[in-house]
Amino acid sequence: MSAVPELKQKKIARMAEEKKAATAAATKAAADEAASSKAIFAKAKSYEAEYEALEKAAIDNRRQAKANNQIFVAPEEKLLFVIRIRGILNVSPKCKKILQLLRLRQINNGVFVRVNAATINMLRLIEPYISYGYPNLKSVRELILKRGHVKLSGQRIPISTNAVIKAGMGEKGFECVEDIVHEIFTVGPEFKAVANFLWPMKLTSPRGGVRGKKLNHFNEGGACGQQGDKINRLIKQMI
Repeated sequence: MSAVPELKQKKIARMAEEKKAATAAATKAAADEAASSKAIFAKAKSYEAEYEALEKAAIDNRRQAKANNQIFVAPEEKLLFVIRIRGILNVSPKCKKILQLLRLRQINNGVFVRVNAATINMLRLIEPYISYGYPNLKSVRELILKRGHVKLSGQRIPISTNAVIKAGMGEKGFECVEDIVHEIFTVGPEFKAVANFLWPMKLTSPRGGVRGKKLNHFNEGGACGQQGDKINRLIKQMI
């Protein structure tokens, strides 16, 4: 007979099985992680190629128009970044409601918005309280990487790993931060879902101060209203 008690033998056998299962699970997880990293890298590379092709097409069109003595009209922008620059003092109920709809409840909050007739009309009504314009790819990426938080189970979670993206938007095919950047910048079919998944950006006060007075429109040398591509300068100050 064995000197080891039967219960001890069963415990040793059970622990060996658990160790074997844990090792197999760890090996599978490592293989899945490697495959996922490879797929994410390939996807990011394809996105970069797409961005470069868009930029090259715009440059070629400008050159061709200049060579033919024509005027190149750039395609209409599809993406806006809206920043709240003023507080709640003397805000009318209508403007307050629009700011709530855009999730701009605090000063220095920023959100991505799709360009359409409805949003343009709303933004014009609240122009004294916001700055907005067309962000470039660099601004979109830096905002999401440096200031990006997402909504998971009603909580504000920082985008620290790709696992956060996969947990919240995995069912829609989003696996990494570059997927989010691409969907926002190109205003893809899932733009609304991604924009709502992102928590409003909490930015800092502009380094060096805002340009002009907040009460004056940008066209009059102030800080509020439509700024076009000059919004990228303000974003850089506030990240």
